[in-house]
Amino acid sequence: SMIHLPDLIQDLGLILMAAAVVTILFKKLKQPVVLGYLIAGFLVGPNFAFLPTVKDHASILIWAEIGVIFMLFGLGLEFSFKKLKKVGKSASITASFEILCMLGCGYLTGQLLGWSKMDSLFLGGILSISSTTIIVRAFDELNLKGRSFVSLVFGVLIVEDLIAILLLVLLSSVAVTQSLSGSELLFSALRLGFFLIIWFLLGIYLLPVLLRNFREHLSDETMLIVSLGLCLMMVVIATQVGFSPALGAFVMGSILAETPKGQRIEQLLLPVKNLFSAIFFVSVGMLINTRILVSHFDIILLIAIVTIAGKFVSSLIGALLSGRSLKSSVQAGMSLAQIGEFSFIIATLGVTLKVTSDFLYPIAVAVCALTTFATPYLIKFSDPFYDWLEKRIPATIKNALTRYQAVMSTNTEVNLLTLLWHEYGVKLVLNSVIVVGITLAMSRFVLPFLKLEFSGIPYIEILTSIVTLAVAAPFLWAIFAGQSVRKSIYEVEMEDQINRMQIGIIILRFVVGCILTDFVVSQFISVMALPGLIIISIATFGIAFFSRFSGPIYQKIESRFIANINQKNNFDKSKQARDLAPWDANLAEFTMTSFSPLVLKSLQQSGIKEEFGVTLAMIERGGRRILAPTRDEKLLPGDKLFLIGADEPLAKARALIEKTPEEDIAPLSDAFGLTSLKLLPTDIFVNKSIRDCGLRESVNGLIVGLERDGRRYLSPDSSMELLPRDLIWIVGDRELIRALRS
Repeated sequence: SMIHLPDLIQDLGLILMAAAVVTILFKKLKQPVVLGYLIAGFLVGPNFAFLPTVKDHASILIWAEIGVIFMLFGLGLEFSFKKLKKVGKSASITASFEILCMLGCGYLTGQLLGWSKMDSLFLGGILSISSTTIIVRAFDELNLKGRSFVSLVFGVLIVEDLIAILLLVLLSSVAVTQSLSGSELLFSALRLGFFLIIWFLLGIYLLPVLLRNFREHLSDETMLIVSLGLCLMMVVIATQVGFSPALGAFVMGSILAETPKGQRIEQLLLPVKNLFSAIFFVSVGMLINTRILVSHFDIILLIAIVTIAGKFVSSLIGALLSGRSLKSSVQAGMSLAQIGEFSFIIATLGVTLKVTSDFLYPIAVAVCALTTFATPYLIKFSDPFYDWLEKRIPATIKNALTRYQAVMSTNTEVNLLTLLWHEYGVKLVLNSVIVVGITLAMSRFVLPFLKLEFSGIPYIEILTSIVTLAVAAPFLWAIFAGQSVRKSIYEVEMEDQINRMQIGIIILRFVVGCILTDFVVSQFISVMALPGLIIISIATFGIAFFSRFSGPIYQKIESRFIANINQKNNFDKSKQARDLAPWDANLAEFTMTSFSPLVLKSLQQSGIKEEFGVTLAMIERGGRRILAPTRDEKLLPGDKLFLIGADEPLAKARALIEKTPEEDIAPLSDAFGLTSLKLLPTDIFVNKSIRDCGLRESVNGLIVGLERDGRRYLSPDSSMELLPRDLIWIVGDRELIRALRS
């Protein structure tokens, strides 16, 4: 008798063979692989009769759902909150403007076509997010990494990923409630914010410790299992709380990205992610229905044109509004003009919640295929298009754009509100979220459990509320009375203003603390009842004034949290490349600084091996690699040294190899940069030549550009005289340049 093979295995064989053949063909034709997957899906799907067809549809859809989870886990690992911080205002403004415009465009297009409100809304969502996968591949194939607009596009994609997650949450709640009320959307956004902050704080506090304590057991295999386990655990939690599985995966990915093991997990996950995303895209292709495509061909063409034109124009305007030059705005706009994986996920959401019409999904797939196909050509065409556009733009508009760009990029002023937010606001918000989180956990989970198990105990609510207050006390103390830890550079400049606001800040903190204490108690007993009032008044004064216990506990928690976050930074510097299996040893890459005491010493004189117990495996110098260097090889500044050893000796060696001068502790990227300065008649630099004006010495910088009466001088001659009202561009220490103006 024949051995029975389950349908699922046959189907997977069919899917992966079709995907393999088509993707090899697409690689040869230099087309995006995602398109190949979609076509492979169509060929093995029920709407194409000439090839064997997938039998067990339900199982394939489950696999596709796992694909979405792993894709978003991977996106989360690439995304990190630090990257989001570095993205800066230009990417945030561009992405927000573009998404709002495309939501509106999609909704209006749907309404003009006579579609239902829900279909139109989902169409807006489908058209609003560009495809990270497709853009990254296109940039790689066209070899554009390193161009200035590419960093803007990557920044926009990071912000878009976050907004897409918010969109998934909002569209789910709109689909379930069938209404689009402002308060509902605000509540959803706040709930999402609360969920993200709680899990981010918990993850950063606990995960690095977990990974550190078990690091000798974390081989590649174990690491992959642990990270996938964490990912799926988060998926379950997110679903229980009422969010989509995709959100849970993304959150866990972004938490793990902040740990030192983030990069290793990302590399380990790559084959798994590739396999499942192939299955996901193929399953999307299986739903392509040629009848719908033929009957809606005009609509598909219209929506593709709306997508490309709408995304190009909205990204272009967004980038211009954020202060980017016309050239990089045009290039960014043409790079972002397509839709991809998130559009499928949003379309799938509509199908699973049964709120969108049948035709929307195949249309979304077709539009994605068309715009994906166009992407490489649009990116290639962006330079000639800019040249054509520049010749036709009136001079007045050009000058206005240049002036606006200069205003937007002059960031010498420090905003008092930003400063207050950094010094007090962040801590206030994070601690409030923790207190609310502790209270909800105690009232929703612990109290019902206690009531069930110990139903005979009197005053169980009062006791639980006291325990909750005790657990939350360190965080409440930080809200009432916690100190602002560091005195930043700007605070010295604005000390008077901050001192004037000090009383207001104290009152605000006291009010927030009282409201939170009230909230904690009200979750267990009536606040108006006598016991409630007594507990609140005792707790408020106790937490505010008895800092002997709460203060040290809070400071311990906070310093561990900060250490965990910075651990990732320090780890990144040493770029630990790969683990060597049998021992707890790593291959790590260090760059020799000119301040290192080892510079110009031979390998034997340096004593690296004898002093630290680490071995130098290779030196990379310029384009040359010196493998297994001899003991007479001299170490030079800029050399990349590849050392093998255990974690601690490597850390000690790094301190010596990558030594920096004591006074230059501030990271270069923040303090050093390009800043503009408008010269005033009172400035001491005015009416002197650039060579003799003394600016170079006072700000450790160079004048690299000068604007006078609408004329621009790039790298002006050092004999040129500086005049009042000149706008000069200086590359130098931003703090010193700011100090000139204060």
